[in-house]
Amino acid sequence: MPAMLEHTNLTVSDPDATAAWMCDLFGWHRRWSGAAIDNGRTVHVGTDTHYLALYTPGSPAKPTDDNYQTVGGLNHIAVVVDDIAAMERDVAKAGFTPKNHADYEPGLRFYFHDHDNIEYEVVQYD
Repeated sequence: MPAMLEHTNLTVSDPDATAAWMCDLFGWHRRWSGAAIDNGRTVHVGTDTHYLALYTPGSPAKPTDDNYQTVGGLNHIAVVVDDIAAMERDVAKAGFTPKNHADYEPGLRFYFHDHDNIEYEVVQYD
């Protein structure tokens, strides 16, 4: 069996607030939350088999201007949906700006940035 991605851990300014919009938009649930290293806090949010660990040390540094130019930077997180038009409406209602729409193999996509300037890609396969 090939290795399977279980989770990704990323630093956010407010893990509870980020988890809340992710649950609302993506239909995920909170798996766990609690104390973390450096007097921080972590919230695990996702599905029963895959999740994101949303961590804050309490006073995180500001995001870099361009993660694509930072070695070790997070470029984006992608999610797959069944109805990209509905998700785009929901993303806009949540206060985020959908952009960079594209239609190429293997499907439709758009991107948005959250309050921490983390980029998300939303994909609908053909």
